[in-house]
Amino acid sequence: MKKIVSFIALLLLSTSCVSTQSTIKNVNNNAPTPLITNYNTFAITEFSKDKKYGYDKDYPINIFYGDTRNEFLNQQRFLNALAGPKGEKITYTKLESCCPFPTKRSEMGVGLLDIYELKWEGQRNPVILYLNIYEKGVLMVPFGLTLKIN
Repeated sequence: MKKIVSFIALLLLSTSCVSTQSTIKNVNNNAPTPLITNYNTFAITEFSKDKKYGYDKDYPINIFYGDTRNEFLNQQRFLNALAGPKGEKITYTKLESCCPFPTKRSEMGVGLLDIYELKWEGQRNPVILYLNIYEKGVLMVPFGLTLKIN
């Protein structure tokens, strides 16, 4: 009985933290579906001039692709297409999920952003990117990064 009460309390607390309005500013449901390259990465052709794109939780990289069941695969398809500012090979680590927001693309009606840390040789400070698997947007290379050359 204690477990059930604890679960209900946790559920009520977690749902009360979700705003009824999304703060994400760059959702574009008309964005083209990204193509996949022979290297199993997304084919990205645009470079963001907006320094907030991907670096700010209100301007995440919206990588929705088909459904949310392949969340890690789609994040890998995006991140594996990127390189450091001078073409350096990057490594990345998922740090955490954060920032609940309402979405129609989740069975629970709530989505979370995933926070990734990117590193490359010679870098002074790691780069932190916010990825959103629930919403669509035009995929672009975040400001300061480049595309991986295969």
